[in-house]
Amino acid sequence: MPIKLTMKEPYSKTRFLSVRFRGYFDLLRPFTLAAPLFVSMFIMFSSLVYNDRFAEFPDWWITIGQASLTLTFLNAASNALNQATDAEADKISKPYRPIPRGVVEPAEAQSIAYLFYLFALLRAVTINVWFGIFVFLIMIFTVTYSLPPRIKRFLFINQIWIAIPRGLLGILASWSVFGDPFQTEPLVIGTIAFLFFTGAMTTKDIVDREADRRTGIKTLVNTFGTKKAALISLPFMFLPFALVPVLINFGFLKYYFLPLTIFTVLSLIVFVLLINESESKTLENVYAWSFMYLEYLFFALGFTILIIFGEMGTLAFLA
Repeated sequence: MPIKLTMKEPYSKTRFLSVRFRGYFDLLRPFTLAAPLFVSMFIMFSSLVYNDRFAEFPDWWITIGQASLTLTFLNAASNALNQATDAEADKISKPYRPIPRGVVEPAEAQSIAYLFYLFALLRAVTINVWFGIFVFLIMIFTVTYSLPPRIKRFLFINQIWIAIPRGLLGILASWSVFGDPFQTEPLVIGTIAFLFFTGAMTTKDIVDREADRRTGIKTLVNTFGTKKAALISLPFMFLPFALVPVLINFGFLKYYFLPLTIFTVLSLIVFVLLINESESKTLENVYAWSFMYLEYLFFALGFTILIIFGEMGTLAFLA
């Protein structure tokens, strides 16, 4: 029997994976781990190129691998903790998850989360001090999102609260591996990512609207409806990229970052998909949610490519 990686497939023993191992695998939500893994790798390499620190880090790929995996473990810890604390809501909107199915106990999931948090924090401080500080801050934001005071309950603040670690702090942590996290570039790009996620996090709330309402969680979707929620979210997804030429004009970004404005188009696609509400048959949310993650991944990749070619002077024609 082949291994099924689709979360909504029934749990059954496969040739290589037991039901319990499959439950642990799904608990970490592997699709969402691709973004922090690759985005952090891209931003770290950007920092390495921008600050020209190849001579200081001859084994730079090892450092990037260790640091990016640390952030991935951090995100996995957040996923496990969120499912442990959302057990009642998931029985309503995501009964296919391992906890509602009874494959993994909530207390067990919480223990796994704490072990992953501890591993990520201990590993982070071995990279450098600033990286350790940012990992700790990300941990604080994600823990308080799920556990008391459980910021997840509060309208709009919940989106800002999760956008800060996923956008701003994630970018600054990655950049700090090889550079000063308070350089203009990571601060501006991190702010763009933060604003984007503030709006884009609306995509995750569509399938949970009823479950969130029953469990006392207020979101834009279950408060205003999907269309109004999408309209409220659009400026946060669209304007950060549309304002890139303004940021360049005032000297906050270098001229070679101008192509990042193309992500205004991708944000509009997320907006259309959000209104459409079409749900994926394989992944656990709507297509807008999946496309949002892909947009963020390509944003980080585009940023890296522009830095590589920009610093080499091959984009001088844009000056």
